[in-house]
Amino acid sequence: MVEKDNPDLSIGKQCKLLSISRSSFYYQPKGETALNLMLMRRIDEQLLETPFFGVRQMTWHLRNDGHLVNEKRIRRLMRLMGLMPIYQKPNTSRPAKGHKTYPYLLKGLRVTRPNQVWASDITYIPMRRGFFYLDSLNEAIARFGRPEIMNTDQGSQFTSFAWTDRLRRSGVRISMDGKGRFLDNIFVERLWRSLKYECVYLHAWATGSEARTGIAKWVEFYNHKRPHSAHGGQPPAVVYWQRNETTNPNQQVRRVA
Repeated sequence: MVEKDNPDLSIGKQCKLLSISRSSFYYQPKGETALNLMLMRRIDEQLLETPFFGVRQMTWHLRNDGHLVNEKRIRRLMRLMGLMPIYQKPNTSRPAKGHKTYPYLLKGLRVTRPNQVWASDITYIPMRRGFFYLDSLNEAIARFGRPEIMNTDQGSQFTSFAWTDRLRRSGVRISMDGKGRFLDNIFVERLWRSLKYECVYLHAWATGSEARTGIAKWVEFYNHKRPHSAHGGQPPAVVYWQRNETTNPNQQVRRVA
């Protein structure tokens, strides 16, 4: 999230705002071994099938598949990937020390219109010789306008100053899952499942630009061409604009113009 060419904030200032040391930004990691990268992909694929698998069950599963691994390695890799099983337990995601958390705003709320509530999460993307993480905020706001509420977990990425300040400056109310809200992001998890099976796992991208282009192409297909049973066979974009024009007639004029 640190921008090297930011004209307003130096690298040191950005690191301070994100609660990371300047030296850690310049540190060049050695990277994971080919074996660990393979295991990480297997873990990612299996959690899409069995999202309730914890470290112990994942270790047993990999051993049954012939991989000689222990819980210590699998725990480290799952933490590195930011993957946690979907079941109720305390402290599944913790804010970084000193980061502010926000109250949960969705209790009893009926979501009935576009841009009323957005949910966000970060997902692991395997590459040919490594991996990276997928998330987007600025592009979504620029394209669709701001949501009224943004809901996330309390992970350090979402409690960071860079994330919360961007939302506050846009007038977005910030909502964060607390204990017992482990299923709030189930819709995002379903999106990640579709993305990975229909796009990511069918390619072996070598560079970030290749991955970005491929994922952007799939997202465009998912939104504008892919039929969805929940929408009576219509693509999400059709339903979004229809409902948006119903709840905000002026939006149609701006979009057509």
